[in-house]
Amino acid sequence: MADERNTADMWFDPICPWAWMTSRWLLEVEKVREMAIRFHVMSLSVLNEGRAELPEQYRELMAKGWGPVRVCIAVEQKYGPEKLRDLYTALGTRIHLGKQDLGPDLYRAALAEVGADPALAAVADSTEYDGALRASHNAGMKPVGTDVGTPVIHAPGPVPGERIAFFGPVVTPAPKGDAAARLWDGVLLVAGTPGFYELKRTRELGPIFD
Repeated sequence: MADERNTADMWFDPICPWAWMTSRWLLEVEKVREMAIRFHVMSLSVLNEGRAELPEQYRELMAKGWGPVRVCIAVEQKYGPEKLRDLYTALGTRIHLGKQDLGPDLYRAALAEVGADPALAAVADSTEYDGALRASHNAGMKPVGTDVGTPVIHAPGPVPGERIAFFGPVVTPAPKGDAAARLWDGVLLVAGTPGFYELKRTRELGPIFD
């Protein structure tokens, strides 16, 4: 069983570029802090169900967004969390760095890369795993509410045995080395402060993937 004192959990939707940036930072944190990162699936499509006020372009993206999260949850259910972690990297590299279109070709290539059955690409258009998808989504979002999206992180709190949950950080480019460690320490400090809710400024840069 994982030591919760040295484990953090991140909920991601593979189509979100900001979650991708945060995930790459967390992989750096693993190198510089005694911390293991577990990845879980949330869904912006689930989060935004029924929100008719969304712009048409974003609604179209949410319709397409069901595919990759269904593939992700199917892989987690069939192969376990380590394979999900690998699949996230394979999908994200294609989506965010390669700018590939969402669809069966992308899913099959990513599945094959990580040694999963490429036929699981078909679940993108199936509701077979939607129950597990919603359960994973709800587990991540319940402690932070529905006013945020992804990334969501659950991490060790300042009191032994306590877990804290928060949205973010939204950062670009992904910090590396000592910078990754400093951000991690600072995020835990503010997120672990009772009554602390928000620290924000206007984004002036888009995701920098290099």
